[in-house]
Amino acid sequence: MYFTFSVCLNPLGLIYLRLKNFYKYIYKLITIINFAMKNKYLRLLAFTFFASGIWDTIAGILYIFFIGTGRQIDNPPIDPFFAIFLGSFFICFAYLQFLSSFNIKRYAFNVGCLIIGRLFYIIQLYIFMIFAEGFPSTFWFTGVIDGTFTILYIFFAIKSGLGLRDLFLPKRAAINL
Repeated sequence: MYFTFSVCLNPLGLIYLRLKNFYKYIYKLITIINFAMKNKYLRLLAFTFFASGIWDTIAGILYIFFIGTGRQIDNPPIDPFFAIFLGSFFICFAYLQFLSSFNIKRYAFNVGCLIIGRLFYIIQLYIFMIFAEGFPSTFWFTGVIDGTFTILYIFFAIKSGLGLRDLFLPKRAAINL
């Protein structure tokens, strides 16, 4: 009774509990869809991949509607066309991550592609922040979040038994024409 009452008085606590329950439902959904997956690290990799899809969806929405010259976030300056163009790529990546998470072993190559992409982004972001004079540190936290996802991808992939070949080379399929 006390717990419910305190959550009602604290809106941030209510949001936290709803997000916590949301992630539990997503984990259960991924577990149900990947029912044959006995490896808990593959399930955690799938969950992390799904969560990073949520992060990319947020980034896509921000770039499409809020980031760009003359908009609410305009430092560093970017033409609104390019911001929308970049946002559309984030939405595509998120869609790819959502669907790949439901059969993560089959689509492990997508995990490898995102490892490369996120590492490139992190390195490029911090090089510009450190060495480019006048480059704003507006998006420093995105490097931390993307770095965390990248570390989790690599950790869960290694612990689940996925090899470099699974992550970085697509599987060959026999095609009967």
